[in-house]
Amino acid sequence: MKERCVHKTMADTWEPDANTRDFFRHLAYQNAIEYEGKGAVGSVIGRIMGARADLRQHGKAVTALVASEVAKANEMAAENGVESLRDILAHEAPELLQKREVKARREGLPDLVDAENGSVVLRFAPNPNGPLSFGHARGLVINSTYREKYDGTFILRFDDTDTKVKPPMLEAYKSIEEETEWLTGRKPDRVVIASDRIEEYYLHAKQMLEGGFGYVCRCSAEEFKVHRVGKTPCQCRDQSAEDNVVLWNSMLKGVFKPGDAVVRVKTDMTLKNPALRDWPALRLQDTKAHPHPRPSVASNYIVWPLLDFQSAVEDHLQGVTHIIRGKDLMDSTRKQKLLYEHFGWTYPETMYWGRVKVHEWGGFSTSQMRKDVEAEMYDGWSDPRLPTLQALKMRGIDSKALRSFWLELGITQKDISVPLATLYSHNTKVVDGTAPRLTFVRHPISFSLEGSTPSEVSLPVHPNDDSMGMRTWSLRSKKILLEGDDIELMDLRLKEFADVALNDTVASIGSKERKDNRPIVHWLSADHSRESILRYTKDNEIHHVTGQVETHAYTAGTIVQLERIGYARVMEDDSLLLCHEDHGEENV
Repeated sequence: MKERCVHKTMADTWEPDANTRDFFRHLAYQNAIEYEGKGAVGSVIGRIMGARADLRQHGKAVTALVASEVAKANEMAAENGVESLRDILAHEAPELLQKREVKARREGLPDLVDAENGSVVLRFAPNPNGPLSFGHARGLVINSTYREKYDGTFILRFDDTDTKVKPPMLEAYKSIEEETEWLTGRKPDRVVIASDRIEEYYLHAKQMLEGGFGYVCRCSAEEFKVHRVGKTPCQCRDQSAEDNVVLWNSMLKGVFKPGDAVVRVKTDMTLKNPALRDWPALRLQDTKAHPHPRPSVASNYIVWPLLDFQSAVEDHLQGVTHIIRGKDLMDSTRKQKLLYEHFGWTYPETMYWGRVKVHEWGGFSTSQMRKDVEAEMYDGWSDPRLPTLQALKMRGIDSKALRSFWLELGITQKDISVPLATLYSHNTKVVDGTAPRLTFVRHPISFSLEGSTPSEVSLPVHPNDDSMGMRTWSLRSKKILLEGDDIELMDLRLKEFADVALNDTVASIGSKERKDNRPIVHWLSADHSRESILRYTKDNEIHHVTGQVETHAYTAGTIVQLERIGYARVMEDDSLLLCHEDHGEENV
């Protein structure tokens, strides 16, 4: 773990002018009004970036400033009511009070083409070379949602036929099933493991060879590349079906070594797209050097299907009616349609989505994460710096928030770039109503209360839910704790208690009722506190802040809202892990 290290970059030097600051503030007020005092950072940022393209290069700074304005707007709404924000806008920006003109959006996902209720079959097919990541969640959410919409069948299929480039990870099979149930709320209707079904693929490979629309090619990769580029057939293409079956049996018996022979699908060597020209369907693998991790498979097979062939055959065998996947797999669709035509099958209806890039994560892959985890660069797959579902769950991201995020993006082939704040805003809406409030004071400074002091003070567990009860602090010692940064303000209001004036180590109690606009700060009774650590991620590092936390009886895994900081998860060792900030990362 690293202590917080403060440094400045070129991006940090950007400062908005007065008009831009007002623009941020007014949109924060508008959002808080629309959402009844619970404005969302992601929503405000979306409106800003849509209206001011010039601000996109300052995304990080904008996020921090907007988060601060949204927090202030929500606090004003909680203290003085939403109408107070409405009054300010009526005077400063009346146009924002008018009903915003928005494009009509389709409710939910678009209808599937030729979908019959009760007959829709969908599949989600990850490679189990590691647990699921944030990107995988899209396929799970979209496909499982259509399963519910059409009372259909949802298949979880493990595409695990590559033991060399993307070797399966044995423990990933179980974790992916668990993550599927966590995210979708149900177990899949069927679980299919491709490595269990090699004989089925062999059967179809032989049918293809006997039918004359496949052949065993003994050209080297370099030799066939010349034919593919030159749009000319290789000498293997004209082999008889009988010769191809003999060569196929030789492949199965290990007569050939990896690279010596491959089974190809006959297409048209003059097709415009080179990737479609006699594409490879099955190849030899050295499973002695690279055995399959599943003991039931191990080194039992040396001929393995390539993904486009395996997936196409399996979709047909499972009766898949609709395929929804990334637009980067359009060539796979084109290849598979040619194979379906050979077999006389009907290809499933297909839809595509574009890429979604999260600003803070950049590019990532399961293969690279696996290398990093195995190199102990991260503390396992649930390390909060990683974009895995395990890590997001560890950080307190609710499955409902993930589903809401992906369903809001829907299905579009347009590439999208979003900040994590968008996901956080969805999570806030899910967890805020049930997250008990908890006080954590960073770098605490002790003060003695002076004046009329009650023996105890009660604060709501949740400001908007009386049924959650009250939390009561003893004030017998008359000692309170304030954050070091707050004591510079001198005249403060202790939240839910009283006004105070600070002088050295004394806090003189004033009015119990709020009389002026002095800053409201969170505080803690020394009688009701203990030392703790708050951990958080920033710049791909884990940092921690020491402080005093209100004593509590919340179990590990409970999501709480730390006053003026953000949502956090109570950990097994009773430390706190920040889920995401209420007021921007600089507030930590």
